[in-house]
Amino acid sequence: MAQFSQYTNKTADSVLSLLSSDKTAGLNPAEVAKQLSQHGPNEVSESVQGWIVLLRRQFESPFIYLLLVAAILAYALGERIDGSMIVLFVLINATIGFYQEFRSEQTLKLLRQYVIKETRVRRGGSEQLIPSRELVPGDVVIIEPGDVLAADMRVIDETNLVLDESVLTGEAVPVEKNTAPLREQATEIFNASNIVFSGTSVASGKGLCVVIATGRDSILGNVSKLTAETVRVSGFAKGIGRFSSFILRLVMVTLIFIVLVNIALKGTSNVADLIIFAIALAVSVIPEALPVVTTFSLSRGALHLSKHHVIVKRLSAIEDLGSIEVLCTDKTGTLTENALTVADLFSASDAKPVFLASLGAPFLTEKKKQPNNAFDIALWAKLPSHDRERVHAYSRIDEIPFDPVRRRNSVITAAGSDRELIVRGAPEDVIPLCVGQREIRARIESWLAQAGTRGQRVIAVAHKRLAQQHGTLAAEERELHFAGLISFIDPLKKTTKDAVAKAKRLGVAVKILTGDSKEVAGAVAYEIGLVSDVTHGITGAEFDRLDPQKRRAAVDAHAVFARVSPQQKYEIIKVLQETHLTGFLGEGINDAPALKIADVALVVQGASGIAQEAADIVLLKKSLQVIVDGIHEGRSVFVNTVKYIKATLASNFGNFYAVAIASLLIPFLPMLPIQILLVNLLSDFPMIAIAADTVDASELKKPKGYDIKEIVLIATVLGIVSTVFDFIMFALFYRISPEVLQTNWFIGSILTELVFLFSVRTRLPFFKTKRPSAVLLWLSLTAFVATIMLPYIPYSAKLFHFTPPSPKHLVMILAVVSVYFIITETVKIMYYRMQRA
Repeated sequence: MAQFSQYTNKTADSVLSLLSSDKTAGLNPAEVAKQLSQHGPNEVSESVQGWIVLLRRQFESPFIYLLLVAAILAYALGERIDGSMIVLFVLINATIGFYQEFRSEQTLKLLRQYVIKETRVRRGGSEQLIPSRELVPGDVVIIEPGDVLAADMRVIDETNLVLDESVLTGEAVPVEKNTAPLREQATEIFNASNIVFSGTSVASGKGLCVVIATGRDSILGNVSKLTAETVRVSGFAKGIGRFSSFILRLVMVTLIFIVLVNIALKGTSNVADLIIFAIALAVSVIPEALPVVTTFSLSRGALHLSKHHVIVKRLSAIEDLGSIEVLCTDKTGTLTENALTVADLFSASDAKPVFLASLGAPFLTEKKKQPNNAFDIALWAKLPSHDRERVHAYSRIDEIPFDPVRRRNSVITAAGSDRELIVRGAPEDVIPLCVGQREIRARIESWLAQAGTRGQRVIAVAHKRLAQQHGTLAAEERELHFAGLISFIDPLKKTTKDAVAKAKRLGVAVKILTGDSKEVAGAVAYEIGLVSDVTHGITGAEFDRLDPQKRRAAVDAHAVFARVSPQQKYEIIKVLQETHLTGFLGEGINDAPALKIADVALVVQGASGIAQEAADIVLLKKSLQVIVDGIHEGRSVFVNTVKYIKATLASNFGNFYAVAIASLLIPFLPMLPIQILLVNLLSDFPMIAIAADTVDASELKKPKGYDIKEIVLIATVLGIVSTVFDFIMFALFYRISPEVLQTNWFIGSILTELVFLFSVRTRLPFFKTKRPSAVLLWLSLTAFVATIMLPYIPYSAKLFHFTPPSPKHLVMILAVVSVYFIITETVKIMYYRMQRA
């Protein structure tokens, strides 16, 4: 049970006594020192992402470790150029990633909110302004409109006190607070009508409160603790980790086999050269440009998203965003505007319910020109300008503020000699005080029922003219004239319906997790097409009562989760993650644990500091549409990354097996170690350009993850084709001389990799797909020309042991490459057709 619960059913005086405090004098200095020693400073630890942490993060990948081992092996072979290129790729990757994430962290420092610096308290009989970190249980605190609260507190005195708790509950409507003890202890935030919580803000009115929990013991502290204890491994890291492990195991098993068979067939006379050859083969098959390809892709994605007002804190989150299957979102401020408006009116005869309701607003008592309560702001916006002037002409004579027992507020206003009693509040409490509405009773009930199904909040307005000499307000609160009903709604954002529809087309299920009521959340879900019935939803309390198996069924079956606490949001996300990659969009303190555990954590500008710390992506524009655009961008990044993996696996492994097996058939090495590494180097530059390649629309329709089996299967099928053509190249030239075979196989290996890239970049026939990016075309052309020219340049021919190929041999190589491209295209198309069938 939460710590605040024990104070909800106690009187204000008993709470003060329990905390050794006094309403007028507050705590004495000795008690302050005692409490500070016992509970510590009023602080919630905040993790700081220093530059060292960000830099270290760039190297925390199994694939980076694999590349560094490959670089060491290359240096051990004396191949400094290839070793240096691998190190350069790693450094480029780390630099780009570090720069992007460091810049995002610096930008976020400007967005930090909820930094509470000072609080007004009563201590030792006097009012003082103290640093909020020095607050202790028992401190008597004075709160006013605009204050952001620094601790959990019990209300001991108030005047029309209204709080904005949306940061904790997600509910747009401000909550009225009072001093009355509850009959039973409240265990949920939204039931604690006499408690104010850390991180929330005062919307209107004034209050005197006593601190009951600070730091780690407060609601904010509990959320922070759960957030800090949650460890997340991104989907991107999991996928790359599996891929790295697969490559490592496959390469090691194959190399051991090749070395042992070579020794068995040829003896141990040339073991040193054989081992060097095997190591060179191992280095050649490792796709060392993968980190650069992914980082370039992710950086381009981050740049595109920044133009849509999105800050990416963790680069790999872009790709994770493209892979999500479920997007959980808060309702208020994301799907809706987080601003109440008047939705509909029910007027009795010629009465003006909006005008009368505005006369009953507390802001007139507080001598303010503009209302600051969400309901009153909506009423004020609905009023014509001439009626606003009329409202300011009235004065307030008497008032009974709203309280949760009466569920209404009553005022007597005066304009000249006219006296008017106005009562507004819950329909079931106001209507019984009225007379003369029997003939419209059925219409009223029907109207209320319709408003309820739409998730609208309704107030009833009644009035009564009074003589100048009248009784007390309480005595006059009878035989009122029913003026009408006013319904309020937090309207949908204009982009919400389209964004939800687009998410469905992208194969992403949207689910609402909110602290708001089931009726309101259900109405919003119905309006945007998530549910077919407004009652289709589940509350946090109902979810808690389910066993683990039924919880799994519930998270799939329901799109609406209402009245959920931070712990319940966390549990819902956790259950969803058992079968789905899940993203979560939130902004409040209550969202932090769910953000921390989600595969992709998104927050909006102005989110609580703890939520921003847990986030991967920050939206400067509150809109679901921005997220859907991000999903599209993430999928583009993913598709290009997989293109590179398929291309490099198929071509590298095809060449790897051909060269390895050929080494068993001839008394010399089919390709020298330095030539193998040069093949690797020259083919990598066009491969890197895949990061900027265009993507077919069909590739973006569904969420995708790193399906290692599918990637390996297509790479194996196309790799076999590559191996076959490598053997054709071997058969054509191995009888001539070692130098001719090595040179011509070198040229053929690179040219086949280049044309293969243009085949594997799409599932469609190459002539039906989108045109390749300009950078891919130019780098491929450059690599093609360099490959042909190197054997004819004396220096490079000597350095890499090439012999210039004859014109006849060049024609034969180009012919083999052309046939290879045609066969590869044919096999690819047949493979994907069989896969669809």
